[in-house]
Order: sequence, then C-alpha cells, then structure tokens
Amino acid sequence: MPGAGSVIAANYIYNVAKPDGLTLGTLTPSIYMDQIIGRKEIQFDWAKFNWIGTPEQYDYVFIMRGDSPYKSIDDIRKATEPPKCGAPGTGSHFYQIPKLMEETLAAKFFIVTGYQGATDVDLAIERGEMHCRTVTVTAYFGREPFLTWGKNGFVRPLVQTGRKRGPHCPKSQPSMSS
Repeated sequence: MPGAGSVIAANYIYNVAKPDGLTLGTLTPSIYMDQIIGRKEIQFDWAKFNWIGTPEQYDYVFIMRGDSPYKSIDDIRKATEPPKCGAPGTGSHFYQIPKLMEETLAAKFFIVTGYQGATDVDLAIERGEMHCRTVTVTAYFGREPFLTWGKNGFVRPLVQTGRKRGPHCPKSQPSMSS
C-alpha cells in the first residue's frame, strides 16, 4: 500500500483493518516523527501498534545524480541553487536524511514531497526532475535500478549513515553516525 512513506498503510492498519492478528504491515520506522510533530495526516498512535520485529537494521546512503554539479557536501553548501531531493512524505528517510544533513552539515536541499513511493522518486531522478534521494545501503548495493545506476555512474553515493562504513561505500565520502 504505497504512499506518504507508509503513512497511508499505517492509517489503514490502525483505523480500518480488523484487529484480529491477520493483518501485517511493514512500516517505515521514521513515520513516528510525523506523530511527534503533530502532522494532521497521522491518524494512528505509534505506541499502540503491536510489533513483531524487524527483519534487519539498516543504514542509508544518500545518492546524487552523477551529472549534477553537486560532487560533495561542500558543493551543496556553496550552491546558489540547492539540489532537489524527492520524498514520499516528511516521515520517510527520503526526507529526514537531507534534513539531518541540513542541521548537522550546513547543507541546503529543496525537498519535494508528495511522491506516491520510491519508484516515483526514482523515475523523477531518471527524468532529471530530482537530483538526489536516500536509499538503504542494502537496496543500493543489492537491487535495480541502483546496481545499474552505480555501475554506469548515473548516481554516486555522497553520505552513508551508520556506525561503520559499508564495505562498498567509497572511503572518500563522509559518514554520519546514526
């Protein structure tokens, strides 16, 4: 159930699905921030969900189109026009990682929200409408379109979150502890 960084799915599970244990969901963990800041779109109480667990803990990699003028965080800081990043909503890592970089690295981004899901952000990047997005390290190094994008230089990683640099991330790029 795509949309708004899994807010639509969370609202559905909380308000529509029968609480009989037969409905499972995988929600973007960062949407709890939307509840904390009081966004009107949030129609669930994060603390009242019943959690089974998570299949993995993951870090993120922030990627930039290879043909963009933004080759480093310093380029982003100095840019007269900030790079455009696509995001489903403010509760997604697509939105929160660039916001974190604004707060911690003095970078500036123009974040466009409202995409239905990750595939729509990817298409916007391919069409040249967006310059950047955030993706899990696992997805970036494990599936399309990222495998092809990375191989042919269409995108390049600029920042990775986490306590340790991923084995495939370039050593010349900064890392942000999560």
